[in-house]
Amino acid sequence: MVNPGLDIKVHHESNETIVALTGEIDIHTVQRLTDTVDDALADAPARLVFDMNGVTFCDSQGLGTLVVLRRAATRSRSVLVLANLTAFLTRLLHVTGMDDQFVIRDAQPATFDEPSRHD
Repeated sequence: MVNPGLDIKVHHESNETIVALTGEIDIHTVQRLTDTVDDALADAPARLVFDMNGVTFCDSQGLGTLVVLRRAATRSRSVLVLANLTAFLTRLLHVTGMDDQFVIRDAQPATFDEPSRHD
């Protein structure tokens, strides 16, 4: 079985750092994610936003790592925000009772400037 891995892209804005994740958060990828977050927190952003739209899987190791990273952000006086959760991740957080442990940002509609179409 081929491990699809995790693609991590970091974008810095004036008041937050966005970490866009695509792929799987699991035992094989959590160390890279942790290293990326450690680097991002060195810049002391007010918010560290994980864009989770591209996350296709998260195992127990991944979920535990998210908790550890939330604590690391808090120690660095930053807020870890989970944004653009997929239905899978929303359910995972709810079923495990972890949904109240994170600041969750709903997806922002991408079509405000586009005219509506009725076909």
